[in-house]
Amino acid sequence: MSELYRAAIAADDSAEFSINPVFTRPGEATTLAKYEIPEGMMDPDTAYQIVHDAAMLDGNARLNLATFVSTWMDDNAKRLHLESADKNMIDKDEYPATAEIEDRCWRMLADLWNIPDKSDMIGTSTIGSSEACMLGGLALKRRWQERRRVEGASTERPNLILSAGVQVVWEKFCNYWDVEARYVPVTEDHLVLDGFELEKYVDENTIGVVAILGQTYTGLYEPVQQIAAKLDEIQAATGLDVRIHVDGASGAMVAPFCQPDLVWDFRIDRVNSISTSGHKYGLVYPGVGWVVWRSKAACPESLIFHVSYLGGSMPTLALNFSRPGSQVLLQFYQFLRLGRAGYRAVQQEAIDVATYLSGEIAKMNDFALISAGDTIPVFAWKLTAGSRYWDLYDLADRLRMRGWLVPAYPMPDDLADVVVQRIVVRSDLSRDRAEYLLTAIREEVAFLDGLTAPLPREVKRQGFAH
Repeated sequence: MSELYRAAIAADDSAEFSINPVFTRPGEATTLAKYEIPEGMMDPDTAYQIVHDAAMLDGNARLNLATFVSTWMDDNAKRLHLESADKNMIDKDEYPATAEIEDRCWRMLADLWNIPDKSDMIGTSTIGSSEACMLGGLALKRRWQERRRVEGASTERPNLILSAGVQVVWEKFCNYWDVEARYVPVTEDHLVLDGFELEKYVDENTIGVVAILGQTYTGLYEPVQQIAAKLDEIQAATGLDVRIHVDGASGAMVAPFCQPDLVWDFRIDRVNSISTSGHKYGLVYPGVGWVVWRSKAACPESLIFHVSYLGGSMPTLALNFSRPGSQVLLQFYQFLRLGRAGYRAVQQEAIDVATYLSGEIAKMNDFALISAGDTIPVFAWKLTAGSRYWDLYDLADRLRMRGWLVPAYPMPDDLADVVVQRIVVRSDLSRDRAEYLLTAIREEVAFLDGLTAPLPREVKRQGFAH
């Protein structure tokens, strides 16, 4: 206790209560063991302040232009979040109202994605689109295994065809479930998987093809209809019937509203399942994802468990177990609150901001666009040819000093020597804040262009967490 504090208390018995107790009470300077649970208890206000202050060292989530994950929801959503955080989503019998809302949500998505038969479909919520992808991949594998057994053929050595630009979840899926990943290279002529030379990768052990609606690296859509047409050709030539899982983590919540004429969903017969992230352009806090299969036959019964529900039975699919029901309720809130018109307005505004930003960045002599942000509101650029004492890692570092997180990273495989920088525009990046960002980019580029020697430091030149 400081002498000034003692003097204040001696002078006024009420002073102890008028001074902020968190930073002035006796013992607050005590050092805590970092990796041991304390022996004794702590005042809750003090414990809160320690945790709160430690988290202050994180970057500002609203300035994080690397993440696709929602960083803002309105006050009513925050109230719902707190009111339902104690509900365990997996306990469908104990929380039947939340389970019924989950059911309504995936059926709404099935309708949004043009499901062919609303009486014959199945879907579920997940922790995020990663779990949804895992379930979609498992259904493809199990479907292939069951067909092979009927044919009396081997079920060993399954493979899955993917773009080299897929998110890391697919690498995990193939690793965890013993599936060979067959990556189609990303090249300057084929920045996405578009069906080119797909016949080189398909064989009798192919469980499916993954099409990405909004590639992580660039935001570009993979042309699902074009991929399906190529698979039709392959089936006509070989008899191999290969189905598609659409990884629509971002695009499945943008394309239906902003590119309604784009055919990518269940209107294509080969699309077996679609997954999305509710916590990305579904506009919900993390973490919630969704997966829907085109029919009950598309998701083998052997993957489904049945639980008691309101005197009946409810099918359930999950890799995770206990998780809060709040995100499912938040998704339902957004569906009700925004409707199709609201989602269209929110997503189009994000696209407008993205295309404005990409257009302004394209005007800078140092940059050339890889994508423009007119699919999902995500775009990337690279450096133009020329001699300079800096690279995009340096620019990312300079922007980080100003609070902006704008990642730089190498493209995959055959384009690994091409380094790009990417901006993800979310609903909370207004045109006004975009102007602040542009000012920061212009000022830092001017600083870097003025260098007469490389910056004296080391920068980790590596990939990023998608």
